[in-house]
Amino acid sequence: MITDARALRSSYLPADLHHRDGKINQLADALRPITDGDIGEDAFIFGPSGAGKTTLAKYVVRKLEREALDLRWGYVNCMSDSSKGDVLHRLVRDSGLGADLQKEGTPTSAFLDRLREFDDQIVAILDEVDVLEDESTLHSLYDLPNLTLVLITIDEDDLFAYFDGRLRSRFMGSEMIRLEKYRHEELCDILRARIKAGLAPGVIDERTVEYIADIAAGDARIGIGILRRATKRVMGEDESWITFDVVDSVLDEVLEEIHQQHVDDLGTHKRLLYEIIKAAGEIGVSELHSTYEQRAPQVKSTSTRRRYLSSLESKYDLITSNGKGKGKSYAVPEF
Repeated sequence: MITDARALRSSYLPADLHHRDGKINQLADALRPITDGDIGEDAFIFGPSGAGKTTLAKYVVRKLEREALDLRWGYVNCMSDSSKGDVLHRLVRDSGLGADLQKEGTPTSAFLDRLREFDDQIVAILDEVDVLEDESTLHSLYDLPNLTLVLITIDEDDLFAYFDGRLRSRFMGSEMIRLEKYRHEELCDILRARIKAGLAPGVIDERTVEYIADIAAGDARIGIGILRRATKRVMGEDESWITFDVVDSVLDEVLEEIHQQHVDDLGTHKRLLYEIIKAAGEIGVSELHSTYEQRAPQVKSTSTRRRYLSSLESKYDLITSNGKGKGKSYAVPEF
């Protein structure tokens, strides 16, 4: 039934990126000077969950890697690594420039020196950049003469509202790439390509592909998750093909899995806030902050915590809130 299991994973980078040709060219043009040994143009990628932001960034940079001699690139998910030290450590490790540098006990200046001393060009992809703890991270990376930034987040207005005046000024002329949710037929094409790459003929028919795209409503992550879970279900039950009933039976599992993936990606302080809310069932804002301050190893400012909570709610659907001001309360949604 399965010819290539990798094609059913959300992290899989396809040989062709469907319905993003214009965006591919836009990012490729921004990074093209790197092929001549020059620094590229910093770029932002905005768009809703499941629109392919991360896939677009990695796809273009990997293609660039084939054309540019001695290019290094690294990927950082700022939901997991949001402090300056964490980001820089992850970046030097992922780019293959700092295998000997330990996270604990190494000053941030050592990570920056390692990046600066590299003779050729570096591309740094920072995902979920809106949850960075320290704006000085972006200031320091921007100042490196051999590093180009690709910054990814959902909401453009929220990000620039968070930036200080100096950052806004620095990034005002950067390339802005805006993605929309996939249309129904576009998502069908993406699913068909995954099916062709990963499944044997006859496992799923066209009507079921369109049904999955309807349910996913433009979110490729949900659509691909349904396809993968449905395949596992029919294999486990020794069936021959994926039906509407199978798709319906795995939907809750897929949504819960995506939810858990977001939770697993959380860094220390965001995870602590989430776990306090989950353990309480529902908790008032004052009690939440009080409990956090008692448990956190190094307490973040109230404004930083508010930003974390806003991201957990509005961008990643990990929590819900009710009320305003001191009467506000938080809860974790049930599946």
